[in-house]
Amino acid sequence: MAGELPTGPIVAADGHVTIAGDVAGTISCTHSNLPDAASCTGDTGFFNYTDYEHSALRLFRVDILASVKATDRFSLLTEIRSENAGTPQPYGLYVRIKPWTKRDFDIQAGRVPTVFGAFSRRTYPSDNILIGYPLAYQYLTSLRPDALPASADELLRMRGRGWLSSFSVGNPIPDRGIPLVSAFRWDTGAQVHAANQFIEGAVSVTVGTLSNPLVSDDNNGRQVSGRAAIHPAAGLIIGFSGAHGPFVTQAAAEAAGFGTTSGRFTQTAWGADVEYSRAYYLVRAEALVSDWQVPLVSAPFVTNPLRAVSGYVEGRYKFGPRLYAAGRLDRLGFSDVTGSARTDSWDAPVTRYEVGGGFAIQRNLDLKGSFQHNSRSGGRVTMANMLAGQVVFWF
Repeated sequence: MAGELPTGPIVAADGHVTIAGDVAGTISCTHSNLPDAASCTGDTGFFNYTDYEHSALRLFRVDILASVKATDRFSLLTEIRSENAGTPQPYGLYVRIKPWTKRDFDIQAGRVPTVFGAFSRRTYPSDNILIGYPLAYQYLTSLRPDALPASADELLRMRGRGWLSSFSVGNPIPDRGIPLVSAFRWDTGAQVHAANQFIEGAVSVTVGTLSNPLVSDDNNGRQVSGRAAIHPAAGLIIGFSGAHGPFVTQAAAEAAGFGTTSGRFTQTAWGADVEYSRAYYLVRAEALVSDWQVPLVSAPFVTNPLRAVSGYVEGRYKFGPRLYAAGRLDRLGFSDVTGSARTDSWDAPVTRYEVGGGFAIQRNLDLKGSFQHNSRSGGRVTMANMLAGQVVFWF
């Protein structure tokens, strides 16, 4: 139809070059429990902040993806991203090798997408049924790989401060914490993927971890991660994920007095996910457990790994080809540690629910709206309600 936006990727050089992308603009209005807080502010509780220090509910994002297919067996892929009109950054850059053209098997190397979890495949605004992100993939805990708490007391003082945490061992400059799994950065390494109509699997070796993807190594260690999924019936997918790798930087380990043994201090994560779709319904659920082994240098000590457990259930119902409603219930909890004065969770547990929907103006142009509620048992802001709207265009 005349006047419509383009509906597909740009293809050039006889199909050897393909360029695609998406543009998403998100606005929001927040009301929190702060005394005398205005009725419409930014995210003063930092519930939706990302590891790039932007709010996922106040964001203008542009992604450009390009694929250069040299042969049937070799391709170069890249993604360039800009957030809030900032300088474009290389989000992904990797080669893909297909040893057999008639089999679903490939090898990828470079700055590659994570193989862990289910939502990591749906981080683009066009794939996300709501506007916000699950807590496990976005919410910033107080932990940092480059700065360590000296004791359990110091760790407890940072509960609910993941947007700007500080510890006395290692880097003294206050900075953002890390999520369980970053949905906004890719890691550097290599991965292998294979699939048929019943089962698929992927394994990767990277320089960073799920919570702290890296371009270059900072602890002389490697993470191994993987996911396997089965398709036992039409519309049903069941997946299992795992990851293990050094988390603490070499500089922080040396500051803590552990010399060159930073490889002992790891992040280990496990995940399970399920998806079922039929007719107008889509239901998904995912659970993740992450353990961080963090060294403490003074009493009271913590001997067990710091554990975070997160899970969400989300669903969508389509009223027709253009209109749908969706919802997500989300929870993030933490294991207890014992300080000098009290026993408490090492970070503040968070509960989130989000309800909303979308309307397709055309196949690749959507309007979304949602209401999100967050509650947290710690931090300066313990409750926030948010109204958000989003426009998404992709090609």
